[in-house]
Amino acid sequence: MPAARAAGAAARTPGMQPPLPPMSRLTPRSAAPSTNAIPGFHPAPAVPSYASGTTAGGPVRRQPARMPFYVATRGNVTIYLLGTLHVGDPADYPPGQPFRKPILAALAASPIMALELSPDDLLVSQDDVSKYGVCRRPCLPGLLPEPLWQKLEARLRGNPDALAEIRKMRPWLASLLVETYDSLSAGLQTEYGTEAQLQNVFLRWKGRRIVGLETLSEQMRAFTYLTLAQQREMLAQDLAQTPAQNVADMQTLLRLWRVGDADAIAAWESARTEKLAHDRRVAASVDNRIVYERNRRFVQRMQQYVAPNKPLFVAVGSLHLGGPKGVLQLLRQRGFTVDPD
Repeated sequence: MPAARAAGAAARTPGMQPPLPPMSRLTPRSAAPSTNAIPGFHPAPAVPSYASGTTAGGPVRRQPARMPFYVATRGNVTIYLLGTLHVGDPADYPPGQPFRKPILAALAASPIMALELSPDDLLVSQDDVSKYGVCRRPCLPGLLPEPLWQKLEARLRGNPDALAEIRKMRPWLASLLVETYDSLSAGLQTEYGTEAQLQNVFLRWKGRRIVGLETLSEQMRAFTYLTLAQQREMLAQDLAQTPAQNVADMQTLLRLWRVGDADAIAAWESARTEKLAHDRRVAASVDNRIVYERNRRFVQRMQQYVAPNKPLFVAVGSLHLGGPKGVLQLLRQRGFTVDPD
């Protein structure tokens, strides 16, 4: 299971977020619910970011995070690829220069930016999540083995509002709710997801277009077509560690993302999956459904949008980029030369 799921889908799936009362509709610039919409969640007291520190000589000038950024070329066709986190730390996006100069130059050169979902699809995604992920009456206890339900119930014992909501969810959506708590507990914010920050820059230029690399129905099917065994595996992995351990993993992912090496992220995630998997065969089948099949779709759609001498800027969750089945390797197999920045 990608660690992005253990961080509220921080690195992978912006549309798949749990519907929580009040049923707030997602906006094109926000990939996850407001903390005010999450039952029983009380964010930790604000801590000054390391980016806002001072020295005897005055404020420290913070540089933007490096982020995984690559350039794929084949003849006169160019695709810029940025690995994102769907929730983030404001320290990584300084107001004066939220991205490094090579990333800003790539944005300026690209008439089209491709995200996992288009802004229009992301706007209405909450409705489909509710439609396919929520039962009319409490169903989750009956869909889980008793030990797994007891473990989940114990995890949420101090949060009766969340426990009441999760009883009505299917296992895949319950998994995302657990991950959302861990992500927000790590101190990350939805408005500082990479996609939202990219749009703030990209849409300042006239004549630019943002498209999706998959439709909302395609993304939904990646989850709703999971078997019950696969959904149980997702949730079992979320509960295999304590919340504090999941938060520590999220912070590790954030550090790796700041370094900007997509293959290092993929290798770390692979090792984590091996450690947490309840059933490795089932875990591998889930990864194939919600990561690798989508990677292949992403690459196919990229080639439909890019044109000679008209670069395409692509931003997808960081865990989609690296590794032997990642987007970068799939582009290499199609004749592209792929280099960092």
